[in-house]
Order: sequence, then structure tokens, then C-alpha cells
Amino acid sequence: MNVKTFLALLWRDAHVARRNAVTLIFQTFLQPMMFVFVFGRVMTTSGLMPPEYKSMLLPGIIGLSMIMTGAWAVALPLIAEFQFTKEIEDRLLAPIEMEWLAVEKVVAGMIQALIAGLVVIPAAWLVMGSGVAMSGDHLLQFALTALLVALLSAALGLTLGSSVGQQHVGLMFSLVFAPMIFFGCTYYPWQALAKFPILKRLVLINPMVYASEGFRSALVPQFPHLPAAFIMGGLVVMDLLLVALGLYQFRRKALT
Repeated sequence: MNVKTFLALLWRDAHVARRNAVTLIFQTFLQPMMFVFVFGRVMTTSGLMPPEYKSMLLPGIIGLSMIMTGAWAVALPLIAEFQFTKEIEDRLLAPIEMEWLAVEKVVAGMIQALIAGLVVIPAAWLVMGSGVAMSGDHLLQFALTALLVALLSAALGLTLGSSVGQQHVGLMFSLVFAPMIFFGCTYYPWQALAKFPILKRLVLINPMVYASEGFRSALVPQFPHLPAAFIMGGLVVMDLLLVALGLYQFRRKALT
């Protein structure tokens, strides 16, 4: 691998991300912050939700923000480069193996996802107000979960960006992201599905479940959550599957 070329491509994507920072912020944070305000502030202040719900909600919002940020940061530029600007053709001429072009996209997406996760914590905390109780006893687990979720989000973006046509971007949100969000244990713990045994098992194929439950396990272990070992295993398996599928789809799309 040509390290200088890889870093140059990464630097260019970072420059583009900085230039589109305002758009990216509204695109990735508006929806999570609205949910935080409605469920974490309005519903708890009015007494319709217990105050403890704020603490249970925040980890899910962190996972949601990271997944959405990393996936959109990789998928949308890839869709444009493959089908609109044709910029991918210039990248393929770079003195670097084709697969490393995809890896660079994933690394760029991971960085943006990690930044989103770190930013949303104080932002959501401010929106929800007092009463958010998080534990600092599992910081190593939190860091590992954040890295695995960042890779998951970027690999998902690579897979979708290499598979979906530009005319199907809206459909991608309706058929992929909307079910992931609402059945991803973002606003409720996995144990809340106990009365729906079939659904409780089906949602385990949803990557968002492992992101939400992973941060819940690390930050608010007093709430019900999946076992930490199961979460980590699920994240690793999902990462491997999505990276392999994303690389395959990227190569297939680049050669056609």
C-alpha cells in the first residue's frame, strides 16, 4: 500500500467533510436531538415518562448518531462518485490497490462517527437537563464499543453506497434505516421486547441493537441490557460481515 497516497485521500475527504460541516451536522444530529427533546425532556418533565428514562435513552441516542453519521458519510459520497460526479474513476487511477480506496472511505467514516458520538453526549445532556446518570466504571468497554460501532457504521455505509442507486436514496432510508432505528433498541432496552418473543429474536439481526445495548451496558449498567460478551461478539461478527460485503460490492461496482 502507498501510505502517502492513502493519507492524501484521507486528508481530502477530511477537507470535504469540514467544508460541508454545517450540512452534515443538520443531516445527522437533527433527528436524534428532536427525539432527545421530545422523549428525554418533554415526556419526562410532563410526568409521562419517569426521570430515569433520560439515562436509559442517552446510550441509544449515541449509537443512533454514530450509525447514521458514519453510514451517511460513506454512502452518500460513494453514490455520487459512482453515478453522478464519476470522481471514483480518478481515484481508481491513484497508485494504490482498489481495496485500499474502500478502506480509506471506511476510515474516514469511522472518524466522523467517533466525533459524532463524542459530540452528542454533551449535546443530549444539555437538551435533557439534569437527572442523567452515567457510570464511569467501564470506560475501556465504552471505548471498545465506540470503535466497533464506528467501524460498523462506516462498513454499512460502504455496503449501501456500493449497492444502491442514486434514485433509491430515499428508499434506502425507508427500507433500511427506519426499521434499524425503530427496532434497534434505541429508545428502549432489548428486554422490553419480552412479550414479543419472535420479534425479540428477530431484532438480533439488526446492527443497531448491538450499538444501543453496547453503550447501555457500558454507560448505564443499572438498566437491563444484553450480556457484554454477547454484545461484543455481535459487533465483531457484524463488522466482519459488513466489511467483507462492502469490499466485495465496491470492487464489483468499480469494475463495471
